[in-house]
Amino acid sequence: QVQLVESGGGLVQAGGSLRLSCAASGRTFSNYGMGWFRQAPGKEREFVAGISWSGGTTRYADSVKGRFAISRDNAKNTVYLQMNSLIPEDTAVYYCAADRVYRSLVVSYRSTYYESWGQGTQVTVSS
Repeated sequence: QVQLVESGGGLVQAGGSLRLSCAASGRTFSNYGMGWFRQAPGKEREFVAGISWSGGTTRYADSVKGRFAISRDNAKNTVYLQMNSLIPEDTAVYYCAADRVYRSLVVSYRSTYYESWGQGTQVTVSS
């Protein structure tokens, strides 16, 4: 089982940027894809971005494409989410999660493909 700890959330004005980090421990980080999800008040959790175990493949929700970038540093067991041009609709609790499958060939948008969710970090974008 992997343990995940998110950080980097906060309050930012519309148009600003934040970088979220997710530190992993408990299993070989570099062998598993990672994903970022978010949940706004009163809404279901939704996929934001995912990255393959090697870092060679990424996937984004249409709502964040061109504004957010996911990356990973396997030497530091950390995955990042760079968020630029933030808008109030990005306000949510952001969670990272680890893929269930060893060296999966797929970067999934489905939450059921992921396990070991972190505790989340709050991102608030003011208008």
